[in-house]
This record gives sequence, C-alpha cells and structure tokens, in this order.
Amino acid sequence: MRIRYLTILLLLAALNLRPAITSISPLLENIRADLHIQGVTASLLVTLPVLCMGLFAPLALSWSKRWGLEKVITFSLLLIGLATLLRLMADSTVILMSSALLAGIGIGLIGPLLSGFIKQYFPNPAAMVSVYSVSLVIGAALAAGLAVPLQQVLRGSWQYSLSFWAILAIVAGLSWLRLARVPQSKTITASVSLPLRQKKAWLLTIFFGLMAAIFYSLTTWLSPMMAHAGYSKIQAGYMMTLFTIIQIPISFLIPIGVSTFGKRAWWLVGCSVMEIIGLLALHLPVSPWLAIAILGIGAGGLFPLALMLPIQEAHNAGEANAWSAMTQSGGYTLGAIGPLIVGLLFDHSGSFVTAQWGLGVMIVLMIIVQCCIGNGAKDVMKQKPVVATANKSA
Repeated sequence: MRIRYLTILLLLAALNLRPAITSISPLLENIRADLHIQGVTASLLVTLPVLCMGLFAPLALSWSKRWGLEKVITFSLLLIGLATLLRLMADSTVILMSSALLAGIGIGLIGPLLSGFIKQYFPNPAAMVSVYSVSLVIGAALAAGLAVPLQQVLRGSWQYSLSFWAILAIVAGLSWLRLARVPQSKTITASVSLPLRQKKAWLLTIFFGLMAAIFYSLTTWLSPMMAHAGYSKIQAGYMMTLFTIIQIPISFLIPIGVSTFGKRAWWLVGCSVMEIIGLLALHLPVSPWLAIAILGIGAGGLFPLALMLPIQEAHNAGEANAWSAMTQSGGYTLGAIGPLIVGLLFDHSGSFVTAQWGLGVMIVLMIIVQCCIGNGAKDVMKQKPVVATANKSA
C-alpha cells in the first residue's frame, strides 16, 4: 500500500469533519430569521452534532472490531454526505436539526477511528497528525469562508449553501470504497476496551471536553458576536474565516514541534494562554482582527494536541482507537454544552460579554488540567506501525 494513497484518503476524510458545523455560523442570523428560532435553539445546530460526536465514539470502537475501521469510515463519510444533502430541503427546524443529528453521527464514528488509522498505517504518526489537523482545519475554513459567497451565488439560499458540502463528503466516501473492500488483518480490529481505569485517560477526556466546549462556542458564536459588536455580516464572516485560516499553519507546526522538542505541557498551556489573551483583547482598544488572530492561534494549537495525546499514550492501533474513543466520547459530550451555554447567556442578557467571561473561566480550568497531564513519558510518536499484510495488495 503506497503511503501517498493512504495520505490522500486521510486528507479526504479529515476535510469532511467540520463543514457541516462551521458552515452554520456565518449563516446563523439568516437561519434564525427564516425559521423564527431563538439563540438557544439555533445553538443546537452545533450542539447536536458535537453531542453525537461524543455519544457515538464508543460505538465506533465496537463497529470497527466487527467490520473493520476502513468500512466504518467509508459508511460514515457517505452518511455525512447524505445528511448534508438533506439541507436542500431544510424549510423547517425539524429537517435542519435532523441533518445536524445525522452529520454528527457520521463525524462521531470517524473521529476516533482516524487516530487508529494513523497509528496502524504510518511510520511517523506525528507528521500524519499534522496532515490530519491541517486538512480538518482547511475543511472548516472553506466552509466558513465560502458560506456567505455561496449563498449569494446559489439563488440567495442558505439551504443551497449548506448542502453544497455534500459533494465533498460523497467524493471522499467513494474514494474510501477501494480500501474498505480489502480484507483486514485482526491486528486492526483486535479487542481493546476503553481505558476507564486509567487516570491519564480521564485527564485527557476532561481536557478534550474543555477544549471542545471553548472551540465550538467560538465556532458557533464568533460571527454573531462580531455582528452584535457593530460589524457587517460580511465582515463578521471574514473574521470567522481569519479565526479558522490562521489555525492551518498552527495545526501543522504544533504536533511536529511537540514531537521534536517534547515538553508537551508547555505547548498546551501556551496555547491556552493565547486564547485568554485573545478574549481579553476583544475588550481592549485594539483591532478585533488581532484579537481573533490570537484566538485562532490558541485554538489551532490545542485541537491537534488533543488528537495527538491519545496516540502518544497508545502502543498499537487498537489502543489508539480505544483511547481516542474515550477521550472523544466524554470530551465531545462535555464540549456540546459550550455553545448551548453561550446561547442561553445571550438570550438572557442580550449581550455576549458575560458569555466571553464564562469562556475565560473554562480556559483557566483547562490550564489546571493540562498541568496535571504533564509531559508524560518519552515521546512515542515515531514508533513504527504494524501494517496488515493483506493491505499491501490494495
């Protein structure tokens, strides 16, 4: 099996993990106006898929044991495509929420399995976590940045804009079919349980949850925050695009930096401090573009670290699946609360200031957890994978 082919499959899968979510924020005010929904209800468009990403992560582990991670990833990509396509008919809140639910199930199944895929097939997992993270962020950035322009081009319809990303998911799912047809070795699907008795696994889960709560709160509400501060919808959308785009180089460099220099706790805390500085800068007489850039640097560093830590703790692909399933299950379930809390606070106060201070408190708690995680044992990201012999013919 050529590494280039596997890398392309990884890239295609990762590109589809965020468009169904990040395409919502720039169009949120249009959606609220057309469907006559309040802020807390609108926040469910992100809360539902994030919650599904938590609830269905353990199911991904059991399904991968039964059918193989390649088949489950292929199925999940096609499910994301169908869910996104459903938004063409989203003339009611029920249909739109259903699409968010189905997309969340697909994303939840893929998330932990890509960590096992990286551990199984690639000789340098740190480099591939960078590819994974960058591809994911590019998908998120494209969906956020093109949401409004696509709406303008496609008959002024936010439904057409949201459903456009079904093309990418269906192409990715069809591309994975070749690998899914190949008989898989038991090495990939060996029975491994969730590390429920491991203290470190719980620390990683709490960290992932706090990181996700902050990240998806910003992803959902950053554009409305800036629009509420007096900027136009286009400007607010561009600010959301900046927040996402700046994560691309950061997502690539941070995992490599940790793998090369170690001291992961310093990288974790440093990225969290950047998020605090960014939030504070929103209330200072500085350019909001600078504040959002700093926020993007912090968020862009934390997410790949959250993906990388379970792979570091695992000794094989099965363990990587199990550790990732646990951290993402508990983490995304906790993270789903973030956007909902911001929506509730906004509906209650009519201002985002209180919600921003709440996010600051969560960041401080996250730093405490990161200090407890520490630097860990000597980095294991460069250990060689065990590639199934059967896959060499694919």
